[in-house]
Amino acid sequence: MIAPSAESSTVVEDQAAKDVWRGSLDDAFAALATSGAGLPSREAAERLLRHGPNRIEERPRRRLLLDFLRRFTNPLILILLAAASVSAATRDPTSFLLIIGIVLLSVTLDFVQERRAENAAAKLRSRIAITAAVRRDNEVREVPSAEIVPGDLVVLAAGDLIPADCRVVESKDLFVNEGLLTGESFPAEKQPGPGVPAIDEAGAAANALFAGTSVISGTATALVLATGRTTRFAAIAHSLLREPPPTAFAIGIRDFGLLVVRVTVLLVLFVLLVNFLFARPLLESFLFALALAVGLTPELLPMVVTVTLAHGAIRMSRKQVIVKRLSTIQDLGSMDVLCSDKTGTLTEDRIKLIRELDPTGAESRNVLQLAYLNAAFETGLKSPLDDAILETKGVDLLGWHKIDEVPFDFERRRVSVLIEKEGQRRLVVKGAPEDVLRLASCYRREVDGAVLPLDAEALSVAQGVFEGLGSEGFRVLGVAFRDVEPDRAHAHVSDETDLIFAGFAAFLDPPKESARPALEALARLGVRVKIVTGDNERVTRYVCHELGIETSGILTGPELAALSDEALGARLERVDLFCRITPPQKARIIRLLRQRGHVVGFLGDGINDAPSLQAADVGLSVDTAVDVAKAAATMILLEKDLGVLVEGVREGRRTFANIMKYVMMGTSSNFGNMFSMAAGVLFLPFLPLLPVQILLNNLLYDLSEMAIPLDHVDDEMLERPRRWDIRFVRNFMLVLGPVSSCFDFLTFAMLIELFQANEALFHTGWFIESVATQVLVIFVIRTRRNPLASRPHKLLVASAVAAIVAAAILPYTAAGVWVGFVPPPPLLLLTFAGMTLVYLLAVWRVRNWFFARHPLGTAGS
Repeated sequence: MIAPSAESSTVVEDQAAKDVWRGSLDDAFAALATSGAGLPSREAAERLLRHGPNRIEERPRRRLLLDFLRRFTNPLILILLAAASVSAATRDPTSFLLIIGIVLLSVTLDFVQERRAENAAAKLRSRIAITAAVRRDNEVREVPSAEIVPGDLVVLAAGDLIPADCRVVESKDLFVNEGLLTGESFPAEKQPGPGVPAIDEAGAAANALFAGTSVISGTATALVLATGRTTRFAAIAHSLLREPPPTAFAIGIRDFGLLVVRVTVLLVLFVLLVNFLFARPLLESFLFALALAVGLTPELLPMVVTVTLAHGAIRMSRKQVIVKRLSTIQDLGSMDVLCSDKTGTLTEDRIKLIRELDPTGAESRNVLQLAYLNAAFETGLKSPLDDAILETKGVDLLGWHKIDEVPFDFERRRVSVLIEKEGQRRLVVKGAPEDVLRLASCYRREVDGAVLPLDAEALSVAQGVFEGLGSEGFRVLGVAFRDVEPDRAHAHVSDETDLIFAGFAAFLDPPKESARPALEALARLGVRVKIVTGDNERVTRYVCHELGIETSGILTGPELAALSDEALGARLERVDLFCRITPPQKARIIRLLRQRGHVVGFLGDGINDAPSLQAADVGLSVDTAVDVAKAAATMILLEKDLGVLVEGVREGRRTFANIMKYVMMGTSSNFGNMFSMAAGVLFLPFLPLLPVQILLNNLLYDLSEMAIPLDHVDDEMLERPRRWDIRFVRNFMLVLGPVSSCFDFLTFAMLIELFQANEALFHTGWFIESVATQVLVIFVIRTRRNPLASRPHKLLVASAVAAIVAAAILPYTAAGVWVGFVPPPPLLLLTFAGMTLVYLLAVWRVRNWFFARHPLGTAGS
């Protein structure tokens, strides 16, 4: 190996990439200009600039100018630009300037708000960024995985994601899950070795580690050869990093957009046809139709959705929930089933070794000794049970040393170590009691040290001891051993037979005090909690009993394996407790729950939880989880507490409720006014509003609703899961829209018959009435309560009042005259104030009638 030199930055790294796999480790170190002390920090920083961040399929953020200009390709914006062009060509500067102003305002608002949302989301994600242990400047430090560069030395342990393509430098009992790349379910053992003939043959090499795979057990130091887009994983990332399927909320937004498009096209064609038949000016009719289309379209909906989700993510971060993908906030609010392990969420996750019993139930010092030896020499994935064993006082290694190990895996559910003392070699096995008992042929009695056959009677006694411990809430490990030949150098899974069963180690993980109120709160929120655990049913039932969880339905892993998907799906509705469940079975349960129409969350923090986290609608992990789990999750809890999740669910529902407010407002008064304008061309001798006035109306209306993401939400709107329901939205439009249209027609009649309004006064009067009704209706439909009993956000009130005041004052200004308005008589304004009040009362009554037929829990609101 050679130390880095001042000329290291001049290494021809393309050639190095070809050579680092082929030669010896010394050759690889030389090609990458690094050493066993790791890279100097300054050199690492320079390489990061040259190679770029260690990310796969990174989508570089658009430059500010390009991102701003991209928004002008929006079909709605193109329609407005076309209208502006026509206005300019016909020498209508008023319409041209107003349309251009609206375009710039709309684009700028969308641009600024999306950038703010992206920055907020990136800042939140950085709080839970995956890190890796790297040796730099001859010391091990944690750095973000994105900052790893070729030539780095990474230090790996069980549970770590492998951050880049590497060669093993040192290893100890290293087993890696390469299923992501190879499809192979069994872990692959990795160790240092000679180079491979070519880089495309590295996949089968025992000394090669690849980005995207994970460490199951053991430890290692590895030399980074390739990062980011040059890794083997990046070559197939196009098929592995697909966009997730659209959520119910995304589908709902799409369906709503299609509904708006259909209604808009019909109205625009109707207006054009009527104006053509009435021989009205073609250009003015065309501009009116364009303006009507813009008025019908909720162009601020994407901005409202983005801002609301970003605001929700920030609020959730204050409640110790970090959102990795904004769209999952609504999924959390829609979640009606939560699958969770019990350890650490229902229990304290502070395990202590309480008792050691032989198979007859007698206290056994021998069990403690064997369990301590196994835990002390185990180098793979250590569990909290191992830590509890090693915390026990008065036990030491007594001259034993380790020869070999068969690491723990989630299929075998046990670990074996081969140890030696004074020429005697012994295999010590520790694991799930059912499995260890099954592999034993004899047992050791503590009272006299006798080794006896494990016949049916003895097995029944041992099982009775095990069940008794489980019923008392203990977690239990089985401990066994077998003496082997003095020259045995390796341990294999096949050696785990004909064991002598020593007894049971019993641990206690008491129920968490905060779990009971959290479970009760989730139940009140309509979230059904299903416990999915690898523990046996007796321990789990005890914990559930202590917490008051109903356990009428229990299904074990072996029972589940015997069921078809159809049979299991039918039982899922009645079963809330799944015990002795393997990782593939967890993912299967979640998949079938989703197929039955549930929105499913899964809370997990272990290596074996990654498939289930990916299978769920909402993958929840904790900040202390292994890298694999945090990478698979879409949300991270900074506290492993169901109480934190309760707050997250409420925030998800609050976010959805505020988005629905904008949609419902747009489908009531806004649609009603546009219907009225379309219908008004049938009997009015002029257009109900000029195109520029429609655009101005739409601008004031949109600005008044920008505070909706900040609005308060009634408690009853948070009590049940909410899902998008396009039928509810359509029916709401068909019921509330005509109410607005009826008052519009009444306004038309009053202006013409009572006030003898000419074209300019008609436009002025209806503009003011239209803005007032569209803006104020939000205060009626934002709640199911009495509008006076539900307090809106102060900014929403202020923006609404400002929009109405602006509409009322505008006709008295030069700008109002510029767009075709005239000052209205005071009596007209007083009349409109009264009519607006009557309109709001009518909407309130009709709203109550509609909501009575669409109770909460059956609609999307």
